[in-house]
Amino acid sequence: MFVTKDIASLTLQGKGDDAPKPPPLIGRFGTSLKIGIVGLPNVGKSTFFNVLTKSQAAAENFPFCTIDPNESRVPIPDERYDFLCQFHKPASKIPAFLNVVDIAGLVKGAHAGQGLGNAFLSHISACDSIFHMTRAFDDEDIIHVEGTVDPVRDMEIIHEELRLKDEEMIVPIIDKLEKMAIRGGDKKLKLEYDVMCKIKSWVLEEKKHVRYYHDWNDKEVLGPPPVGVSVMELWRMQVVDYSSDVDDKEKRDIVNKPSFKKLVKIKEWVDSHDPGALVIPFSGGLESQLQDQNEEERQKYCTEHKTQSALSKIIKTGYAALQLEYFFTAGPDEVRAWTIRKGTKAPQAAGKIHTDFEKGFIMAEVMKFQDFKEEGSENAVKAAGKYRQQGRNYVVEDGDIIFFKFNAPNAPKKK
Repeated sequence: MFVTKDIASLTLQGKGDDAPKPPPLIGRFGTSLKIGIVGLPNVGKSTFFNVLTKSQAAAENFPFCTIDPNESRVPIPDERYDFLCQFHKPASKIPAFLNVVDIAGLVKGAHAGQGLGNAFLSHISACDSIFHMTRAFDDEDIIHVEGTVDPVRDMEIIHEELRLKDEEMIVPIIDKLEKMAIRGGDKKLKLEYDVMCKIKSWVLEEKKHVRYYHDWNDKEVLGPPPVGVSVMELWRMQVVDYSSDVDDKEKRDIVNKPSFKKLVKIKEWVDSHDPGALVIPFSGGLESQLQDQNEEERQKYCTEHKTQSALSKIIKTGYAALQLEYFFTAGPDEVRAWTIRKGTKAPQAAGKIHTDFEKGFIMAEVMKFQDFKEEGSENAVKAAGKYRQQGRNYVVEDGDIIFFKFNAPNAPKKK
């Protein structure tokens, strides 16, 4: 089950306008980003991966049933995309996708190689964000590697193991930079050295995670390589969404069940240690059952038992955590969602379709999805004066429907 910041259905209120500002966007740039499912063994990671991706990763009742990471692409559920497909009835339909990785369970001492420690840490370092799964249900038939079910303890184990591994990485990085930037006088590496010294103080002396440090300036975050290259290697820079697996029967009336007390403690811990992170309750058993039903059966079951699937919310949350969004190209030939990083300008968005679109960019003709839906057609949007021609400084917004105009490159001259 996911632990997110708004468990509205559990009557746990967020902080509204007083909520902490999101951390600066630090990490790999790109749109083929991955989110890893992380947690102790036997907390429901592979079951969650299976229902999320409709795949069949091993999900057995023993620690480390997952060794090699399983990876799959999950379509992003979006009513706007569905509407465009129904409207145009295109020959080709391509939604946006979230790349999800099921990673082997981590145990106490993983930073020193315990369990599958080193393998686990190398797999998680290849991901750009984390779904941190904890177990909030009791079941004597399902082994817990620590002997008892205590989600707060489990979260602290994961956090501390990753921080300790960062400690091991920081010292040799600083030693190398000091030799080159200070004693060797390499001015190009001085900023990176200063950044790493700041991180060393935060992680080694204050015993906190890198991603909790928010006092970065633009030069440190956005500076040219190699500035920040070493920082990107630290696992705790990754955005974390918390997920908590509860009993499927309890989820139907969770406020009055034992899992609710654990969920309250999980949220309190997250708000205290990782402000702004999300917590989403999730039941692997319930989701597996719903997945085997058709749409009509699912709706009937959820209505009768006053419950609902959390998968759609989880997928969208993971996508947003990677700072990704998408625009649409739509017509009778194809409806497609094109993934871009938030803040992408029109020429770079055009380049996602083809590099020639970016090189020869003239303009972007933009409709807002809501305008298209309300007006009923492209011509009606134009007649209403809501069809916009945008230049190269236009920042593409999530859900824009765009037609790009560009100059075709000149063909090479024949000799």
